[in-house]
Amino acid sequence: MIALPSPDEMYQALLDKNSQYEGVFIVAVKTTGIFCRPTCSARKPKYKNVEFFSSTKDALTSGYRACKVCRPMKDYQSSPEWLEPLLKLVEDEPDKKWKDYELTKRGYSPSRVRRYFNRTHGITFQAYLRMSRINSAFLKIKEGQTVTRSAFEQGYNSLSGFSETFKNMTGFSPGTEGQIITINRVQTPLGSMMIGVTDEGLCLLEFTDRKMIETQLSVLKRRMKSEMVTGKHPLIDAVSTQLDEYFEGTRKVFDIPLVVPGTEFQQKVWNALIEMPYGITRSYKQQANVVGDVKAVRAVARANGENRISIIIPCHRIIGSDGSIVGYGGGIPRKQWLLKHEFENQ
Repeated sequence: MIALPSPDEMYQALLDKNSQYEGVFIVAVKTTGIFCRPTCSARKPKYKNVEFFSSTKDALTSGYRACKVCRPMKDYQSSPEWLEPLLKLVEDEPDKKWKDYELTKRGYSPSRVRRYFNRTHGITFQAYLRMSRINSAFLKIKEGQTVTRSAFEQGYNSLSGFSETFKNMTGFSPGTEGQIITINRVQTPLGSMMIGVTDEGLCLLEFTDRKMIETQLSVLKRRMKSEMVTGKHPLIDAVSTQLDEYFEGTRKVFDIPLVVPGTEFQQKVWNALIEMPYGITRSYKQQANVVGDVKAVRAVARANGENRISIIIPCHRIIGSDGSIVGYGGGIPRKQWLLKHEFENQ
């Protein structure tokens, strides 16, 4: 991997709109949540509000969205003509889920689009859309709806408690219930992860590029009757610290309180995962036996896939009966890395 120039050099290139740095770095603006080319013509941010990445993929997985002014998802001065209308459609409808059949209906070959994004940005077209939607949602959560933000800023960790107080004071209810989930991101050696906590415990720890993360967020909000705000929380700091220790090889057991709403069977599966020793693997069949139903192999696999707390609830330790490394929401390469890491640090 080629090292990036110094931050000072890259920032000066940004101010100068120096085209010689195209393809060398991507600049992201913390205050707006967008990432740009070095030659972007938009108003220049302050030095303290930028961070630099070597690729669009890194900027996306760190929570940023593509700039509509300089359009960094295009090849610099060479984006293929056939792709231009699709890129424009995506920019105009950033929340739309483009299915393969819709691409075909509009005259695009899904495989051709996928190859272009893989070659140019190192991710598939669908992964780009998914990360863009998540990053847009993250920004909206950060901005906060009035009721949720008010409750959070006034120190309430329960929307129902805030609603009741508000009703007693004003005579009417703002219509809130449930808890507030504070979310933020943390960088790990395996990529960006999203953390979600309440005052009771950790309820979300997922890789931001996981295919199921949108579904996981939706399920979590529904089951906990919650709203989400971005912010700081002592428990987020604790999780981040323990993750650092895990990746350094000095922590083998986590002691973070967990909040894991789910069915009785899911709870049994997740508890069995938590009790698995560090560096040990089991097959899905063996795990089904631990849970108490040797015939429930598929149900165990499904519950593993619905786990919302990666690494700490170590579903990566479950492998195929033949020893193959299969079935991990964060991707097989990450599962291989985690198993190798634990084996080497036992």
